[in-house]
Amino acid sequence: MGKVEKGVTCVVKGCSNPAERSLSRAQLGGSGLSIASEGRRVYLCRDHYKTWKKTSKKEKSLERTRWGV
Repeated sequence: MGKVEKGVTCVVKGCSNPAERSLSRAQLGGSGLSIASEGRRVYLCRDHYKTWKKTSKKEKSLERTRWGV
């Protein structure tokens, strides 16, 4: 059983919604979300995960193009 299933909350400043997803801090990189905690993992609620997914979409596309896949 992971921390998300146990009921950890979103780590974005000002958000107290229950977390839906867990990411590594490196993946969160240039998304522009302000994180309120330290550690290796970042826990995001549904709304902030959606925001991260939209902002990282272009970055992932460029990364795939760079590797020729």
